[in-house]
Amino acid sequence: MVKLDKIYTRGGDSGETSLTDGRRAKKYVPRIDAYGSIDESNAAIGLARLYTEGINDQMLSRIQNDLFDLGADVSLPNGSKYEQHALRISQAQIDRLETEIDQMNEHIAPLNSFVLPGGSAAAAHLHQARTIVRRAERLLVKAADNEEISPLAIKYLNRLSDHLFVMSRKANNNGKDDVLWIPGENR
Repeated sequence: MVKLDKIYTRGGDSGETSLTDGRRAKKYVPRIDAYGSIDESNAAIGLARLYTEGINDQMLSRIQNDLFDLGADVSLPNGSKYEQHALRISQAQIDRLETEIDQMNEHIAPLNSFVLPGGSAAAAHLHQARTIVRRAERLLVKAADNEEISPLAIKYLNRLSDHLFVMSRKANNNGKDDVLWIPGENR
């Protein structure tokens, strides 16, 4: 279990932060940028949870825990001397997202247009979380260009954005209250 007695360490005052294995990195490098966006995704999901209940809230609670697992995965470079104790995203976590996506999508009509973020408060917050997850995914892919990043970490983010999209449609009365894009509407 994690125990934090002191919140500030002053270790980041010079623009660097520590990776899980103790190595220092600039706060703007893609790996750090990615897990900062993962953390931001988690915060956005926390806001969305103010408007969800029941099974949606239970799924989001599990996802928030997964995102901490993901942050731990990304913050420990592959091949570290701590690898044997590494907390890595698993295929089972991705499979669970896919199962939940399929279950939610069963009762939602197929789309005939793109969905604009909005509708209910829950859907709007879920869309915002989805876009932050997409940014985290892009940053993690960028980090993977120069560093070893778990492919499952990237896959998890990709699937999570799909999950949040389908959940936003579910929150919009199973898609009936989706706000649809009308191409060229304001020409």
